Amino acid sequence: MKVSDFYFDLPEELIAQCPLEKRDSSRLMVLDRKTGEVEHKVFHDIINYLNEGDTLVLNNTRVLPARLIGEKDGTGGKIEFLLLKRIEGDKWECLAKPGKKAKPGVVFTFGEGKLKAVVREVTEEGNRIIEFIYEGIFEQVLDELGQMPLPPYIHEKLEDKERYQTVYSKEKGSAAAPTAGLHFTEELLQQIKDKKINIAFLTLHVGLGTFRPVKVEDVNNHVMHSEYFDLTQENADIINRTKENGKRVIAVGTTSSRTLETIGDENGRVKPQSGWTNIFIYPGYKFKIVDAVITNFHLPESTLIMLVSAIAGKENVMNAYNEAVKERYRFFSFGDSMFIK
Repeated sequence: MKVSDFYFDLPEELIAQCPLEKRDSSRLMVLDRKTGEVEHKVFHDIINYLNEGDTLVLNNTRVLPARLIGEKDGTGGKIEFLLLKRIEGDKWECLAKPGKKAKPGVVFTFGEGKLKAVVREVTEEGNRIIEFIYEGIFEQVLDELGQMPLPPYIHEKLEDKERYQTVYSKEKGSAAAPTAGLHFTEELLQQIKDKKINIAFLTLHVGLGTFRPVKVEDVNNHVMHSEYFDLTQENADIINRTKENGKRVIAVGTTSSRTLETIGDENGRVKPQSGWTNIFIYPGYKFKIVDAVITNFHLPESTLIMLVSAIAGKENVMNAYNEAVKERYRFFSFGDSMFIK
């Protein structure tokens, strides 16, 4: 299977640059994975496609304001760090730009000295291991000084940082938002609960690898990045009861899908656990847990469009995407939504 099999022509003006005023007013394409038929709705109509006893699985990760802009001690030369993951304590793995300034031992300052960073080492991939020095609580300092690490295809400034968070975000640690969840409002979630649809949470901290292009031609040769996940006993029980009752487990986003399929066993059950996953799902994969998916519209030739093609069929997905382009749907992080039923 070739990466080019997942190409479609996407006009740049269809890449959403900012969120809509109301989260659940985005468009919703409903794709029947058995017939390939599509319907055009509004996101708050999603409740009409959820049945009593179904379970929505939401990723409650919270995006860190992980982009820090500062200067080199002594010279004032500008530097930009992007926090990727915490190694331990105040040591983080970061991307540095320009990297040539960030040599081991060099100190950088942010926010007029509120935060300092010492470069400890350079990794094999060229990332930096940074140790931060500050007073108080690191997360509070980061909230004050950091910026949201918006995807590279978004060029407009985000006025409200909370619009790049889901309304149910809780566990800090992501470098990118689980964007399928951005469409939910507190009111819509309450309506879903009132209809006796279960809600389960898991955590998958989304890494920047989600934006990296696939650089091999043969899909089988692509190596996925690793991301941290966690599922508690309480939420595992909700998911297992749903499967036992013959109801659907509906993953909100590719992140929830990947986590569930990492944890799930051949009997369609999940166990509480945490760890790292680099699962790569593409057509031919047999799903163990996920019955349906709510997702956004993804980049051509990306691992994300490969995942949705695995659950809905490549031909169905490519046809739906071409119709989405024709109907002027908004694409990517702040774009419209698709429900694969």
